[in-house]
Amino acid sequence: MSEWQATTEGIRVQVEARYHPEESAPGDGYFFFSYRVEILNEGAVPVRLVSRRWLITDGQGRRKQVEGPGVVGQQPLLAPGGAFEYRSACPLPTSIGSMEGTYQMVRDDGTQFDASIPAFTLADPASLN
Repeated sequence: MSEWQATTEGIRVQVEARYHPEESAPGDGYFFFSYRVEILNEGAVPVRLVSRRWLITDGQGRRKQVEGPGVVGQQPLLAPGGAFEYRSACPLPTSIGSMEGTYQMVRDDGTQFDASIPAFTLADPASLN
């Protein structure tokens, strides 16, 4: 398991990704990955995560964009010093790929910004040899 992180305007996003061979079917072109995201507010004002934008790329260079409100059905409010963690998953048709994106954040005063989700690798460790 590897970890990636990025910080934007006081919001630190940390991601860990993992391959699940027990839930994958390589012969059928199905590789199952999970990832854990921790979002930390290192700024001085509360912020709410209102939506997300993901760009998912498989090992053949095919790209898929996913957008939607919140994360895992929530739009968490992060107080200064606060954190929110969630887990999700992404199946791919190839043994390697990547994800990256942004979270759309809103401060109490209504100002908005995009917090970067660092690009991270999804890989079957056997495919890296």
